[in-house]
Amino acid sequence: MPVSQMVLIILAGVGAGAVNSLVGSGTLITFPTLVTLGFAPLTATISNSIGLVAGGVSGTWAYRRELRGQRDRLRWQVPGSVIGAVCGAYLLLHLPESVFNRVVPVLLIAALVLVVIGPRIQTIAQRRAEQAGRSVDHLGRGRMAALTLGTFAVAVYGGYFSAAQGILLIGVMGVLLPESMLR
Repeated sequence: MPVSQMVLIILAGVGAGAVNSLVGSGTLITFPTLVTLGFAPLTATISNSIGLVAGGVSGTWAYRRELRGQRDRLRWQVPGSVIGAVCGAYLLLHLPESVFNRVVPVLLIAALVLVVIGPRIQTIAQRRAEQAGRSVDHLGRGRMAALTLGTFAVAVYGGYFSAAQGILLIGVMGVLLPESMLR
């Protein structure tokens, strides 16, 4: 690999990391960069997913205060997320690569649309949270089931193609949870 391509990948990675720390969706920088440089789309998405692990762990650590008091919810969301991610990864690795190559343009367009409307989703969700007079610590069974299923569905998407997964999850949680966006 030429040094110029390595430099471009590093710059894309740093740029994506900066975008992820602010609004998410850095994969929309790195994925097209890798594909443009000749990497197979499947290789590019797997590389992106592996690269997101460190950011997810450090983000969880950084927001650990906001996670306090959410043990009951996380007890359901984490398994839903892990099982969904495993299902998405299974699909990624077992469906023919031709399916992925046909689906990726649609997923990229959907991810770009989500990035554009993401701030609007966040504003609506925040307004709902402010208007809801319910306790943030209690969710009924129906809402908890919907939250778990929504988390599972987003995780399947993320296990298959990770771009804009965070925006999808914020949308699901924003609709179902009467809390601030930060929490």
